[in-house]
Amino acid sequence: MSDAAFKSEFLQAMQARGYIHSISHPVELDEAAAARKLVGYIGFDATAASLHVGSLIQVMMLRRLQQAGGKPIVVMGGGTTKVGDPSDKDTQRPLLTTEQIQANIASLKTVFAKFLTFGDGPTDAVMVDNADWLDALGYVEFLREFGVHFTINRMLAFDSVKLRLDREQPLTFLEFNYMLMQAVDFLELERRHGCNLQMGGSDQWGNILNGVELIRRVDQKPAFALTTPLLATASGAKMGKTVAGAVWLNADMRSPYDYWQFWRNTEDADVGRFLRLFTDLPLDEIARLESLPGAEINAAKKRLADETTRMLHGADAAETAARAAEAAFEQGRLSDDLPTVEVKAADLEAGIVLAALAHDAGLTGSRGEARRLAQGGGLRVNDKAETDANRAVTTADLVEGVIKLAAGKKKIVLVRPV
Repeated sequence: MSDAAFKSEFLQAMQARGYIHSISHPVELDEAAAARKLVGYIGFDATAASLHVGSLIQVMMLRRLQQAGGKPIVVMGGGTTKVGDPSDKDTQRPLLTTEQIQANIASLKTVFAKFLTFGDGPTDAVMVDNADWLDALGYVEFLREFGVHFTINRMLAFDSVKLRLDREQPLTFLEFNYMLMQAVDFLELERRHGCNLQMGGSDQWGNILNGVELIRRVDQKPAFALTTPLLATASGAKMGKTVAGAVWLNADMRSPYDYWQFWRNTEDADVGRFLRLFTDLPLDEIARLESLPGAEINAAKKRLADETTRMLHGADAAETAARAAEAAFEQGRLSDDLPTVEVKAADLEAGIVLAALAHDAGLTGSRGEARRLAQGGGLRVNDKAETDANRAVTTADLVEGVIKLAAGKKKIVLVRPV
């Protein structure tokens, strides 16, 4: 269906902004959305202490649902993380302890309140942990109540399973059960919260359909699936990953300045798409920005960086990041707002190898990368290109108490001895 064919505000917005890959029962879903009877969820496994930008599209889908009068549910995977989702994975994830999972959940929770309004109202978001029902589910009970509704034939046809088997890569029985657990999540949420929609990435389509069919078969209730395209940049790079590591959403794992710079460095071809997916700007304003000619597209990139950073870190952090970037890149001067890395004064006195300092400061993904960057003239100390990445950086390099260290044109940190 085209966005003009949808009558609900929710699906019109989702289609116009590029979120939709596949929908089950589109007519029924559109009617439920138009009647403001949607309660939708997305699950987030607690495999790390923070979400990264690759997961941000899922958070934004819940935000769009709430903006259109639906009720979002954030499901923390305290139970499913103990098993591990095999989707899009060549090998089994490392198993985390219960304590590690709970610590990750506590850290993850802080991000969602930046994008969703939580409370007791009809459209207020709620957060639940699937360990509350999965941990209490006995194995025999699980098999008798739910196993009868799933065939091995169907499960073997799922891409997450089929790809592993085709490549002759091991798939444990533990991972094989993940898709059943996800279906049980949907059923349990339908019974506890009236949830009738599960959303996720397109790699989750099979898993989500399992839950849809389980609800329709067991409880005879309407249930729907909606997936979004897997996100990659125009050049094919995986969204949320850089050579220096993941682009985390938690401020203690990725500074607001670095987050702003990540969006500022968006490829020209991605600007309009990312403005639609990751900001609340009106579509006509986005159309104007993405049509800016030549170098003027940089104004659209700055707007993208401003809007995304403001949404996650607040207006002050966004303004500070923009001001620091302008000082560093357009005016060529130092700014206290630039990211700062502290090193021991004694270590700097003795000398720190430039390649090691660049890597430890987060400018490069490895020391080898720092050396290659230096050979090409892309590693700079106090705005001077350094071709010898093995040279020692010392207190003699201090200017006004700091050392300005840069990798390429857009990554800068201040090194400060303490």
